[in-house]
Amino acid sequence: MNLALTELMAFAQDGLLAGLFVFLRVGAAMALLPAFGESAVPQRVRLGLALVFTIIVMPAVGTRIEPLTQHQNGIGILLATEPLAGLALGIALRLFVLALQMAGSIAAQATSLSQVFGGGGIEPQPAIGHLLVFGGLALAVMAGLHVRIAEVLILSYDVLTPGQFPDASMLGDWGVVQIAQAFSLAFTLAAPFIIASLVYNVAMGVVNRAMPQLMVAFVGAPAITAGALFLMFLVMPLMLSVWSGALQQFLQDPFGGSR
Repeated sequence: MNLALTELMAFAQDGLLAGLFVFLRVGAAMALLPAFGESAVPQRVRLGLALVFTIIVMPAVGTRIEPLTQHQNGIGILLATEPLAGLALGIALRLFVLALQMAGSIAAQATSLSQVFGGGGIEPQPAIGHLLVFGGLALAVMAGLHVRIAEVLILSYDVLTPGQFPDASMLGDWGVVQIAQAFSLAFTLAAPFIIASLVYNVAMGVVNRAMPQLMVAFVGAPAITAGALFLMFLVMPLMLSVWSGALQQFLQDPFGGSR
């Protein structure tokens, strides 16, 4: 009986130690993940979510971590590599939220809505940015973001091997690709507002040349504001659809840019 209890305690200790290192990767990613890692989410809720994702990921990757915990050197390396891997993955996913914020800022600046409907908060941004971010996060969660994140966390152990520091050149190239795609996505989402702003400014220039005595600013300001709101009503569902498609494509092959 005592022997069985001793073996059970040793097994539990090994499992808990491996779970700790899984938690280091999951917890680091959870601090930056879309929806689950937002600053508006209470810290206790984020901690609970990190523990839940750890319980989900642990059975799939525990056998790869437990051998490393048998050696003192392996434990020290895991303490450094696992948070680094989680942060890299979390930053890549956080870029999709930043793309929505950048698109909202570009659209607001192009249509003179940044000051009229600007808002304060933990992350101050124009109202268009708030609508895009909250709409995009709600759409992602309804599309099964939690399931995809669990899959990505498990897949990350194939590319970001536990106990090994990631190759700096590979990680750098992958990061550059993700940042470039985020800026490209932000500009693509804001393109309708940029085009509308260009048409508006050209039209106001023509009117000003034809009627120099007319105060075009007083006439055009209400027009661009109303036009931007109407355009937002028309294109925002399409913008969120494009963003959601880009996010789903990344979640299906998160490390494709590094290969």
